[in-house]
Amino acid sequence: MNRRILAGLTGLLICTASMAQSFGDIYEKQMPFNQKINYSYLGESDVVWSKRLYRIIDLREKMNLNLYYPSLKYDSSGNRFVSEMSDGRMNFSGILLNEIMSGRVAATDGDAMSVPTTYNDIAQKMNRDTLTVSIIDVNGNERDSTVTNQENPADIKQIMLLEEWFFDKKHSRLDVRIIGICPIYMGYDQMTSRLMKRRLFWIRYEDVRQALASHEAFNTFNDAQRISFEDLLLQRKFDGYIVAESNVYDDRSINQYKIGPGQIYEADRIKNEIFNFEQDLWEY
Repeated sequence: MNRRILAGLTGLLICTASMAQSFGDIYEKQMPFNQKINYSYLGESDVVWSKRLYRIIDLREKMNLNLYYPSLKYDSSGNRFVSEMSDGRMNFSGILLNEIMSGRVAATDGDAMSVPTTYNDIAQKMNRDTLTVSIIDVNGNERDSTVTNQENPADIKQIMLLEEWFFDKKHSRLDVRIIGICPIYMGYDQMTSRLMKRRLFWIRYEDVRQALASHEAFNTFNDAQRISFEDLLLQRKFDGYIVAESNVYDDRSINQYKIGPGQIYEADRIKNEIFNFEQDLWEY
């Protein structure tokens, strides 16, 4: 009797899973046709104060998981990443990598964003490697075989943003615009048997805004109210922490002059300094 119940439950689960994969949406989604929203004109005389910051978004944090998932894989052509989920939803890093592979977005190397780089260079930084190993075939003969270790977008576990906070006197508000995006690779180096962390590339945020605007980000609370990745960034629906600010010391990072908990306190000091600047502009 227990075996019959178990078999019935197994069949029900398999049927439910196949129905979930075969059924489509009950309405047509307009997100793929979504267009980015152009910024309002900003003149030099409109900005009375500004400060540039570097911010890290850790994709493994709970609030940022909609940027990290779903998992991706190469399509049959090997020219782009596709989602492993049936709805085709992409994650943030996969969108950036696909735009670079297609040639629609130019990637650069270094914080100055002036030295161009290619996707092959980026893939090598993500531990793409071709190895020649010796194997024994079915006839017992030894021969060489080529094995390729493919890059994995899941190894991009952090994103660095270059932001500019400024006060717009024309609209009387403190605002922020993202200047650049730098994915950070975190993987295991088999040669040194150590974990490694490296910046992969920089891209200008304006160049990738349209691609982010046409891809939806997952909403945990309502499937019918999903927003684009562009909206997610504009509305600041992510969690991050400051790692550097513009300064006379060539924009040195906080970890170059603070250690341990002092780095957290310094990041909070910079954040509160910007908040207090806006509040001090008004009288009540």
